[in-house]
Amino acid sequence: MRRSAIEYVEAKHLRQDVTAFQTGDSVRVHWKVKEGDKERVQAFEGLVIRKTKGYNRATFTVRKVSFGVGVERIFPVHSPRYEKIEVLSRGHVNRNRLFYIRNLKGKASRVETQEDAEMRRASKTTAKAKA
Repeated sequence: MRRSAIEYVEAKHLRQDVTAFQTGDSVRVHWKVKEGDKERVQAFEGLVIRKTKGYNRATFTVRKVSFGVGVERIFPVHSPRYEKIEVLSRGHVNRNRLFYIRNLKGKASRVETQEDAEMRRASKTTAKAKA
């Protein structure tokens, strides 16, 4: 009985408009920032390097490089503090946690997009068909 009561309370705080994204995607999170008595929306744009599970406690980590310094921020998926999440590009990765990106610099830190991966697969199949 106790567990269902907790689930009932947690279910009231879940967002219904969560954008579908995954690890490796480039996203722009429109976060509400409160400064004094005013509130404005600030965008945080970067690569999703981690996505954790958890009913209403699910989070995702976004990494960006700002003025040569890597900045990571953890956002709750069901938080009322963000306005929206825009998916800028879909990444093609084979892992759930991309912590190795922290050690890479420049072009090496890029993630292959799904469009590039599909084109590469298509060119391999046409090359096999010709041979």
